[in-house]
Amino acid sequence: MPRAESRRRWPWLLAALVMLLAYASTWVEVGSGDPRQVGSSQQILTLSKRTDTNLLFILVDTLRADRLGCYGYSRETSPTLDYMASTGARFARQLAQSSWTKCSMASLWTGLNPIRTGILRSEHAAPPEATFPAEILREAGFRTAGLWRNGWVAPNFGFGQGFEIYQRPAAGRVPPSVRRDNPHLSLDGTDLDVVNTAVEFLRVNGQDRWFLYVHLMDVHQYVYDQASALFGLEYSDVYDNSIHHTDALIGQLITHLAETHLLQKTLVVIASDHGEAFSERGIEGHAKYVYRESTEVPFIIGFPFLLEPGVVIENRTRNIDVWPTILDLLGLPALPDADGRSLVPEILAASAGESPDGAAPPGVAYLDRSWGRPTAEPRPTVAVAADGYRFVRWDNPAGEAQEQLFDSFDDPLESRNIIEEEPEVAERMRRLADDHMESQPAPWGVDVPSVELDEMELNQLRALGYAVP
Repeated sequence: MPRAESRRRWPWLLAALVMLLAYASTWVEVGSGDPRQVGSSQQILTLSKRTDTNLLFILVDTLRADRLGCYGYSRETSPTLDYMASTGARFARQLAQSSWTKCSMASLWTGLNPIRTGILRSEHAAPPEATFPAEILREAGFRTAGLWRNGWVAPNFGFGQGFEIYQRPAAGRVPPSVRRDNPHLSLDGTDLDVVNTAVEFLRVNGQDRWFLYVHLMDVHQYVYDQASALFGLEYSDVYDNSIHHTDALIGQLITHLAETHLLQKTLVVIASDHGEAFSERGIEGHAKYVYRESTEVPFIIGFPFLLEPGVVIENRTRNIDVWPTILDLLGLPALPDADGRSLVPEILAASAGESPDGAAPPGVAYLDRSWGRPTAEPRPTVAVAADGYRFVRWDNPAGEAQEQLFDSFDDPLESRNIIEEEPEVAERMRRLADDHMESQPAPWGVDVPSVELDEMELNQLRALGYAVP
């Protein structure tokens, strides 16, 4: 959720995890502890025939792609994720469907664009009629567990569907060295709690076939430890420190899989719900607009075998494609009536050094900027990414439509509005935005449940920096 408006918001420094993270970092030094054998595109094809493949789904909240080394960042923020990308599949142009967690996660889990899910406001919840991947996996015999720390994916909002275990791990003691430069914010545990609980789940259930979803929040909260304090103390530097810290925790979890002989039969998926803005357009945080900095996210797949070299899918892809791809890889039934599609053909083409057949479908990101005010009129903003362009539209306070068009290839930072120079492109993108806004609703219809939050839940969300009433 959005950062506090003031740049005075500095994150917290965790100093007590140094030894733990030094241990975790051994995973990524040279990859020498990796027990997986070298595989091939043929093994990608036959993965769906295996009956022993587990699934680890890691969601790093608020992680923008261009802050990772494997996406071209100059700083070494992400050795674990870089290694997984270099030996697996990396999607170079992945678009989140919103810049706010609940709306984005509803699309990611269902494979439906935001307008179709109808889950657009703080009070909205996923209805029981929605099909979630955990339901499909559980029906296929997987033990299913979800561990989360972001209240917008709490079970009262319908996100626990299909999970046998779906819980916020108990918050461990935060070391006295934690810095809290914002007195109105509090730190309720760290992602170490999630990793420790995940390891315990694997200890008990590791010999069964399992699906484990871990939703990490330390990047969202700008938490890092002394071992990860590599990049300075400016606002943006601290974000990088936090990525490095979280990357080491992911390394610890993957190290556990390697040491318990589970890695060579586990599909590891790394994704994010949205990015973060650092005043590129005078905007900080997220859940405010749908520009590139808050919607371009990583998507990495690590297979139960090594790809040497790893493959890169250059086409535009979307978070609504994530679960259609995973389910296809595992040979499981597809999500019903999804807007997303399986990217397995793109992975196979990339592994063969070929271009995929056909053009990539457009990607859409959407946000109701009144999401946190239930009685306010909707204030939609929508972005369409297609054919190397991004079109962004929103209404100003007077209700007048504002539009921008960016050339994503010639202007990678999308800083120059070319809408006057490319009227035909703008019109084509405008029609795509209109088509999205007029999409047919999800199979469950236009109405979704509303959830009234109690004061404890509101306080938990406020503690994470969310601007809720």
